[in-house]
Amino acid sequence: MILIKYIRLLLILSVLSLSGCSVNVTLSGASIDENLKTFSVQYFNNRAAIINPLLSQKFTELLKERIMNESRLILVNGVGDVDFSGEITGYTIRPMAIKEDAVSAQSRLTVTVKVRFQNKKNPQKNWESSFSAYQDFASDKNITEVEDELTSLIIDQLTENIFNKAFSDW
Repeated sequence: MILIKYIRLLLILSVLSLSGCSVNVTLSGASIDENLKTFSVQYFNNRAAIINPLLSQKFTELLKERIMNESRLILVNGVGDVDFSGEITGYTIRPMAIKEDAVSAQSRLTVTVKVRFQNKKNPQKNWESSFSAYQDFASDKNITEVEDELTSLIIDQLTENIFNKAFSDW
């Protein structure tokens, strides 16, 4: 009987002590300063030697989507509290695994993006960095057959890495 009263007392005290607490949990692990409310993403021009005509638009839009979906920040035109800008600097296809007859078994598509991150509320957190991601594909396939799928996977990895650097302190 005393044990039941003790457990009830502990439960009541636990509920009362937690009622004044506020916990902000995100699935992305993002740690965004409370004073930040908005973000902006400038158009990422393609300055790579090989131009994929859709890459700039796809990358820019998917970076916006990732930030909207994984943070509480609101997208604005112009310049937000945090601003992402930069350019696509690399788009390369090269052979990777060579078979015994000196023919490539796999090729690798690599995309490199240079990103400038500006935090208007806390300029000490500004940075500029390059990010690369790649996907391998069978060399017997023509790049035009797999390019859309590969670039989607690469952009997904790039935007995740950029988001993590900006908001997860890695």
